[in-house]
Amino acid sequence: MKLWNWFSAVALAAGLMTTAASAETIRFAVTDVEGMEQLQREFGGFVEELEKASGLDVEFTAVNNRTAAVEAMRAEQVDFVLTGPAEYVIFAKLTEAKPVVAWHRPDYFSQIVVMAEGDIKTVADLKGKKVAFGEVGSTSQQLGPAQILADAGLKYNTDYTAEIIKRNVAVEAMIRGDVQAVGMNLTHLRSVREKFPGQKFAVVGRGPDLPNDILLAASYVKPEVVEAIRKAFLENGDALMAGVTKGEDNKKYEGGYFVATVSDKDYDMVRGMYGTIGAVEFSKFLGE
Repeated sequence: MKLWNWFSAVALAAGLMTTAASAETIRFAVTDVEGMEQLQREFGGFVEELEKASGLDVEFTAVNNRTAAVEAMRAEQVDFVLTGPAEYVIFAKLTEAKPVVAWHRPDYFSQIVVMAEGDIKTVADLKGKKVAFGEVGSTSQQLGPAQILADAGLKYNTDYTAEIIKRNVAVEAMIRGDVQAVGMNLTHLRSVREKFPGQKFAVVGRGPDLPNDILLAASYVKPEVVEAIRKAFLENGDALMAGVTKGEDNKKYEGGYFVATVSDKDYDMVRGMYGTIGAVEFSKFLGE
């Protein structure tokens, strides 16, 4: 080997070693996905695309619930967390996490669903009745539906009885007549119609589009790393979304996109919804 070629080979090898050594690892968690296996199954395709787009290594961090995600961030055990609008409000109160990019979900709004052939024809007809909310603290299953009722003049759990019941169980109860309405989003309603094909459902109340899901960065993450992630979403959004929607539970994002211009005030709507159900301190996740 000629001397010049030898030096070139050594320089190239050294450069590759330096690049490999300098590749930074970020830790990624999702608040509504429990367990490492499900996390890898739902977001494995997304992480592959994010690593290619950002040049960073991405490591999954599984959390058991939303509170565990906050504690992991406080303990500097996770760097980025994907969470929903209701959860973001609590994160913002309990941590110094900063919004990085919003994940837009098409047709993401709350509804009040009733039996089409029943006596309930308007939201006002639910006064004195029982309304089921599918998940405590859920943006689209509790907070949003409660706000729809409040906007119609019905005070939460005063002008009607509010019950927290898992969605499919709640629908079965509504079919029997044990509850008169169920709060849910459009994706849920489509699923319910598939599961109960012999039943007829109607929507008597629809709320505005809800704020986006949001990717948060811990306060200790270096600014250049945060910027690398934001740039990856801006420049490779289609590929990243294709990776996201490989997960079966992530089909809710199909047709969606990423939004880089996101701020805390975008979630004031959700803070108002918390107030509607009497939760105004934002000091803990409801139900945990």
